[in-house]
Amino acid sequence: MSANLTGLAKELAQSLVDFPEDVVVVASGDSEYVKLELEVAEDDLGRVIGRSGRTARALRTILSAAADKDGRRCSLEIVE
Repeated sequence: MSANLTGLAKELAQSLVDFPEDVVVVASGDSEYVKLELEVAEDDLGRVIGRSGRTARALRTILSAAADKDGRRCSLEIVE
């Protein structure tokens, strides 16, 4: 199921940025917990984080809700 979360995170991030080809999402964890690392182009970092972190918080909320449907937990780390 982490493939679904990875795909969702990648699709959401690609819709936000100017350079969607540079979006990379790496998943790690086990059957109960998934850690996603999101990497984008340096110029797009502000778009993914948003003002006061609002966009990043929204991304985390969506991903956590999707993971919760499968009885899992999820965290998103934005790699600078």
